[in-house]
Amino acid sequence: MKIKATLDRIPGGMMVVPLLLAATINTFAPNLLRIGNFTEALFVNSASALIALFLLCAGAQINVRSAGIALGKGFTLLFVKWAVGALVGLIAYIAAGPSGLFLGLTPLAIIAAMTNSNGGLYMAIVGQYGKEDDKAAYSLLALNDGPFLTMVALSIFGAMGFVDGMFSIVSFISVLLPIAIGMILGNLDNEMREFLAKGSDMLIPFFAFALGMGIDFGAIIKGGLSGVLLGVATVLLTGTAGYLIFKAFGWNPLVGAAEGSTAGNAVATPAAIAAANASFASVADLATVQVAASTVTTAILLPIYIAFLAKRLEKKNKLQQYYQLPN
Repeated sequence: MKIKATLDRIPGGMMVVPLLLAATINTFAPNLLRIGNFTEALFVNSASALIALFLLCAGAQINVRSAGIALGKGFTLLFVKWAVGALVGLIAYIAAGPSGLFLGLTPLAIIAAMTNSNGGLYMAIVGQYGKEDDKAAYSLLALNDGPFLTMVALSIFGAMGFVDGMFSIVSFISVLLPIAIGMILGNLDNEMREFLAKGSDMLIPFFAFALGMGIDFGAIIKGGLSGVLLGVATVLLTGTAGYLIFKAFGWNPLVGAAEGSTAGNAVATPAAIAAANASFASVADLATVQVAASTVTTAILLPIYIAFLAKRLEKKNKLQQYYQLPN
């Protein structure tokens, strides 16, 4: 049975198939693999550890002389993601007000979903389509985890004052450290670089499966059509913006599009915002389910969108050039 060959024929198959398989299991038989010990540790709870190891292996492949490019890509991704989400949120805020609805969506849900990206999904996509400095760019993307950038956008809009304590420098360093350790090992010893290079590709289907075990298709039903609309808009607007900006810079545009998702931890953002400012309490519950629906929708749709974009580049004989361009 040629399992790997079959997965290779599916665009993004090494990431998409395990993720969707796990999401299906988690939705219809959530306790099937939650039986403790090694099984649960590997297939359910391993995403963070495997992504950290993936980052270390990727960091080992980065020549310290090119680290600035990785930071440039990371900042570009971070800014484009935030700017698009904040702009759409601002339009919704102006049209509906903080307690109203814009196309059935709360402005709070729009900003929370569009400014916060799924780092694991980004790493899975970039692991298949990107280079080592594309993976290292993830270190800066830790800044959009949680409610911090959502609150920055809201404070700019004058909807609330800036609230301290929503971003931890320790959390940021904890994301950066595995990459830094990998870079040190790889730059000190070429044999260590070669040894760690073997780990990156192998880890992708395993952490993709673990990510899928955190997805429940039922969230789409709870969030309703508006939540699905939010997920589609997040992929098309923030993903396409990243694609176009990266293409304009001569970087791999698929990496730019890989930010077009909503992170699972964004589901907690409306409650965090409401706790900081009571004026959002009336919409926090609705915003929460809409963000949850967006999380699931983007997890399914973004890999498909990336595969579509990759096929377009391949038909134009442009896909290979991004692997050959110096990063």
